[in-house]
Amino acid sequence: MQTTVNSPHRNSLSGKALLLLVVTVFLNTMGMTIIGPVVPFLVRPYVHDQAALAAVIGWLTSTYAICQFLAAPVLGALSDRYGRRPLLLLCLLGSAIGYVLFGLGGALWVLFLGRIIDGLTGGNFSILFAYIADRTEPEERGVLYGRIGAISGIGFLLGPAIGGFAARWGYATPAYLAAGLSLSAMFWGLFMLPESLAPDRRTTEVHIRTLNPFAQVRQLLALPALRWLLVAGFCYGLPFASLQATFGVFIIHNLGWGPERIGFISVAVGGMDILVQGLLVGRLLPRLGEVSLAILGFAGVLSGYLLISAVAVVPSLLIVLAGVALFAGSGGLVEPALGSLFARAAGTRAQGAVQGGAQSVQSLAMIIGPLWGGWLYARFGSATPYWSSSIWIGLAILAVYLALPAIRANHSVETETAISMSNA
Repeated sequence: MQTTVNSPHRNSLSGKALLLLVVTVFLNTMGMTIIGPVVPFLVRPYVHDQAALAAVIGWLTSTYAICQFLAAPVLGALSDRYGRRPLLLLCLLGSAIGYVLFGLGGALWVLFLGRIIDGLTGGNFSILFAYIADRTEPEERGVLYGRIGAISGIGFLLGPAIGGFAARWGYATPAYLAAGLSLSAMFWGLFMLPESLAPDRRTTEVHIRTLNPFAQVRQLLALPALRWLLVAGFCYGLPFASLQATFGVFIIHNLGWGPERIGFISVAVGGMDILVQGLLVGRLLPRLGEVSLAILGFAGVLSGYLLISAVAVVPSLLIVLAGVALFAGSGGLVEPALGSLFARAAGTRAQGAVQGGAQSVQSLAMIIGPLWGGWLYARFGSATPYWSSSIWIGLAILAVYLALPAIRANHSVETETAISMSNA
């Protein structure tokens, strides 16, 4: 049986803890993105044509996501029981090992093994979001998530640029740099990052059913507010995963670029994240609210996908930059808005479980999206994964509208009670 210990006390997020958290997010994000520009070039020796390259990258991405889908609820539930800090350190260590294997390569199965290890320990951001929720009040979280997103954007900005430049010394070099950054974040957290979840606010036991990702997601889907938020997150995540898996091949195929220029596009994504989440979210969120901000972001993301698809017809740097800027900037509105809505619906003692369940749904999108995008790319042409993404974003907008009644009714108490009772 999983139970919780009641405590009215909530520690505030001190300036020192916030600084330490920001550094951890920055190092972690830069490590994740530094290998992006070279993935097609690391995989290319093991395939024979562009279609096969897109398909294999899709499978690599999906393999990572399958492992993350299975592991995220386990990591979230264990962090509710044992605290955020030890689980976060474990995730960072696993990522470092995965990056080293991916850089070593030598055979396609070694690349897959690296992705498997990284995926099994890939609960970093759900734990970080739970960490923030432990130390903040509901009205503070959306703005803070936006600021954390801006720091993440700096990592996204610098990581691909460094990765593309480091590829001059071999395509494996960015993978080793990523491993070093993950280890740096781990040691930083080991010596500097305090625990956020006090012992009297932890679950006293973890039931085996809470470690089943399908059971946990099914449990969350039974709750009105979370059900449609999870659907919205899935519909947003699937085309994004498709883009992640195919974009490098898309740019190589249509513009003939190398890793440095691909890194430049990723820099543009990071730059928009910084501008939007660092400067706009804090101003727009109090005025519009989470729901309106999310819908505004979805509309921009949809337009960005359509612009990117046009590059297959008109190969143009300006169109690429416009599409990427619109996609990335609008995504910078969606992510903190959805993160804040999830935290609001979760209550005070189910943050790890709900954020872990949300990451499981994102991982499910990351499983299906790359396979879907790779298949569309190989079967119907390079533009198809992008223009077809508008359908998924339209469904995400519909899901947010369907979630409105339950969100307005504030089901956080229902969420907390239902999660606790269903594991009794």
